[in-house]
This record gives sequence, structure tokens and C-alpha cells, in this order.
Amino acid sequence: MRFSFDPRKSKRLRANPRRGIGFEEAQELFSRPYWLDQRSDVPEQYVAVGWVGNRLYSVIFEIREDEEGEILHLVTLWRSTKEEIRSYEEDS
Repeated sequence: MRFSFDPRKSKRLRANPRRGIGFEEAQELFSRPYWLDQRSDVPEQYVAVGWVGNRLYSVIFEIREDEEGEILHLVTLWRSTKEEIRSYEEDS
């Protein structure tokens, strides 16, 4: 699985105490079971809820393509809300 993201935004997210991680760490979410839902149609975005370390995070991403195939473009992330945690626990 390939990823893309804005490295400056990743640095800002990591420095934000309410987020605490960047996109580099958030990629771990996709290596374990996660809950997925479509967030919007235009642009087509998805939210994935899953484990990064010992905490549940939510990541917004878009699926993009290039000559080598599919890329998950990470848009933003946050610590999962109670509702997102409940969805993860019910559907994963």
C-alpha cells in the first residue's frame, strides 16, 4: 500500500497536543483491522478508524491513482471520538 500526504501538515499535526501524531505514524492504522466509511462524494473521501500504537485514531483519505496504481492520500487525522470508537467496536 502506498501513501501520500503533505509533510508540512504532518509536522503541524504531530506538534498539536490534541492530535499527537503525524501521517508517517498514522499509516500503521492501515496495517491492522479498521472501520471504514465514506465521508463525502465530492471530493470522494473516506474516514478510517483504527489503531495507531495503543490508541484509536480517525484518518480522512482520498484514493488517487498514478501510473504505478493506487495511492492513499492522507488528508487529516484526529483521536477518534466516542461515536467513532463505538462504530469501530460494533463493525470490526
